[in-house]
Order: sequence, then C-alpha cells, then structure tokens
Amino acid sequence: MAELDDSTAVAVVGMAVRVPGADRDLDRFWRQVRDGVDAVTFFTPEQLADWGVPKDLVERPGFVPARAVLTDAYRFDHRLFGYSPSDSAIMDPQQRILLECAWAALEHAGHPPVAADGNRVGVYVGTGLNVYLLDNVWPNERAVEAAGGLGLIIGSDKDFAATRIAYKLNLQGPALTVQTACSTSLVAVHQATQALLTYDADVALAGAATVAPPTRRGHLHEPGGIFSADGHCRAFDAAADGTVPGDGAGVVVLKRLADARRDGDTVHAVIRGSAVNNDGARKAGFTAPGPTGQAAVIAAALAVADVDPDTIGLVETHGTGTALGDPIEVAALRQVFDSVRPDRAPARSVRSSRSSVTWTPPPG
Repeated sequence: MAELDDSTAVAVVGMAVRVPGADRDLDRFWRQVRDGVDAVTFFTPEQLADWGVPKDLVERPGFVPARAVLTDAYRFDHRLFGYSPSDSAIMDPQQRILLECAWAALEHAGHPPVAADGNRVGVYVGTGLNVYLLDNVWPNERAVEAAGGLGLIIGSDKDFAATRIAYKLNLQGPALTVQTACSTSLVAVHQATQALLTYDADVALAGAATVAPPTRRGHLHEPGGIFSADGHCRAFDAAADGTVPGDGAGVVVLKRLADARRDGDTVHAVIRGSAVNNDGARKAGFTAPGPTGQAAVIAAALAVADVDPDTIGLVETHGTGTALGDPIEVAALRQVFDSVRPDRAPARSVRSSRSSVTWTPPPG
C-alpha cells in the first residue's frame, strides 16, 4: 500500500443529528450506539386511536405497534428561518428538520450558519416519502386552498429539500436532492465528497431525513418480509426476523482535509475514498440484495482509498436483520476481505450499502 495521500482525503468537520432516544445530543447518541440501546417505542391501543391509526389495522393479525420515533419532530422554530406559521404547517417535517440540522451542523463546525456572499458551500440531501402531505395536509381543505398549487408543491416536494437549505442559509455552491432509497445519506456523502475533490465546492453539507407522522406508528409483519414480528431488530442474529421502521435525520459538514488543517478545524473523521454502484439485474428480485454488486462496491471503495484492509477495525452494515439480507451482506464482505488475505481474522462488526465509504480516524 502506498503512503496515504491527504490531497484526496475529505474531513468531517461538523455534524448534527435528530435521532430517537437522543434527540439533538451527539454525545448521547454515541453512548446509545456504544451501549447497544434499543430506541424503539411501543404504543398502546389508546395512543394509536388518538393519532388516527385505523382500528381495523391495529386489530389485524401481524400488526406491531412499534416504531423508533422523534419526540420533537413537529417543533419548528419558524421565526428563525423567516417562515409564517401557515407556511410551516404546509412544509414537509423532513425538510424542516433537515434545515435545522444544516444550521446546527454548520454551528458545530464553527462556521456561520448563514454564509456570506461569494461562498461555495454545497448541499447534498435527501428525504423519505412525504407521508405528512397525505395524512395531514391533503385532508385539510382550508390549508390546501390557502397555500395554493405552487405553495403546496414547494412545501411538499422532495425536489426542494436541498435548495430550501441553500436559500435560507445563503449557500451558493451546488444544491442537489439525492434519492437512492436506503442508501440516500451515504450516496449524498459520496456526491459531496466528489464535489469537494473536483473543486465544485469548498465546503459541503450532506445528509438525509425520514419522518412519518403519528398516523403511521406501527407496521404489519408478514412472514419472510422485511418488518419485524415483535418490534425488535436483531441484525446478524439467528433469531432475526426483520427490521423496525424509524425516524431520524443527520447532516455532516465536509471539507478537503488540507483545507480543514489549514483553517484549524476540528477533524472528527477522514474519508479516504468512496464508491457507488448498482446490482442491475444481478439479483433474485427488485427488493433483494445482490452479493456481486455489494462486493464490487466495497472493493472499489478500498481501491479508491488505497487503504490496507488490515487497518479497518469496523465495517458498518445495512443490517436489515432479515434471513435473506444479512447472509448476503456478510457473504459480500467475506468475498472482498477473504480474497485479499485468506488467513485474516473475521471482522467483528460489518457495514455495507449500495454506497460504501472507507474512512480512517484523523491523525493524532
């Protein structure tokens, strides 16, 4: 392996989260991860009824009244961003939370949350399906009529997630909304990293949010499906039978490593390389994972990073906790790591997605 080339490395200099059980507290979130805290909440029939979850759904066999939820998903400081209460009520909560996270991440990085003119700060973010529009906005005819067609589209459509942040925070680099389903946030990081390395931007925000309204608290379990039968996710466990939906958001602030060092930024992590691909038709079905594609993207990220696999102490995984997905994910990792050195010790933790990011801790 050649000596690491810092000129192609990207630094994580700031971050912000909104996650179940830790809210906006980064340190508390890290303790949850470290200690294996289960942040899933279980709901009573009375709570579900109050939120408008249909009674016939709750009483169906296989309904699981569980979800990892944010406690403050609908609190929004509209005055800070210059929005009226009516505009805020129309806006997708996922976009509201991303805007708040972008502000907080820039503050965490020591940057002014509203940039001066002439900056080249890029934005790469994505959101989940806007269920809030279906459950809360459309049924309110007065609100829909008051918003008007264009106002409703701007407040609801995913296309405006990145440009909303760029507009409100005066960020004048590229602003792209990224949508790749489960790998959206990782692909956003990849796109942001590429923009920095090609000098399309000097600073970049990358992240994603997914939030469903209380009317969607709970899921239906189907044998062999993706959702858990008991509201717990047991990734890579013999008892694994599915995952649990959840809410959350995260944004990181990225800079070229050389620039971060020059500016005296706190470097939380270093991205040495990243890669993105797709399975194409090389899998059993549209929603099935593909080991060939997963192995290829992991190998590509390692090659771009020029990092010795022996230096990698943690591989974070998609980890759906399903009998189909988990073995395929491990098989893809073994295909890459075992091919490099057959006698290497097995990894203790694993991570992959359709996007793969290889990183090493910052020096010192």
